[in-house]
Amino acid sequence: MESRFGIIDGVIRTRVGYAGGRRPDPTYRHIGDHTETVQVDYDPKRITYGQLLDFFWKSHTPNSPSRSGQYMRAVFYHDENQRGQAEASKAALEKELGRSVHTRVVPLHSFTMAEDYHQKYLLKQQHRLKAEMSRIYPSHRDFVDSTAVGRINGYAGGNGSKEHFERDIERLGLSDAGKQALRNIVERQWDYERQ
Repeated sequence: MESRFGIIDGVIRTRVGYAGGRRPDPTYRHIGDHTETVQVDYDPKRITYGQLLDFFWKSHTPNSPSRSGQYMRAVFYHDENQRGQAEASKAALEKELGRSVHTRVVPLHSFTMAEDYHQKYLLKQQHRLKAEMSRIYPSHRDFVDSTAVGRINGYAGGNGSKEHFERDIERLGLSDAGKQALRNIVERQWDYERQ
């Protein structure tokens, strides 16, 4: 999910983490009552919370029950305005589908960032691109918080359109070799999807 949100215009940064529970200091191995989730920071002048909700509903299977608390389907809200929008969009989706949506709308009590190896996971599988972006952002926190890194992670995951990719490729801070490496990854995925 992190890679899907990372390429949306108006999204500033994404972070993988744990939310929804009361256990202090959750980790992947000791998650307690938390759920794995993605924190999305966005510019409300460029994209609305409602548009992010629309994207969210299209990006997962809302009518299947959650397998466990760790993988609960959920929208976490910060305030009553977000709660109202999330519940209204869920109700609209239920009406459109003609069946129940099992995704929960729950308050965000806290968010704990996941371990470093979970952040920008798809980009980190592309060693040349990861090395290049790590030179630009030597601090792991800066790497995770980078909008450009989020976009590259999204494209590395096969997300986004060709039009968006062509617009973004020159703005990501990549060298010519890095641009070509990312282009090769994206084109392989587009070829696979056409088959």
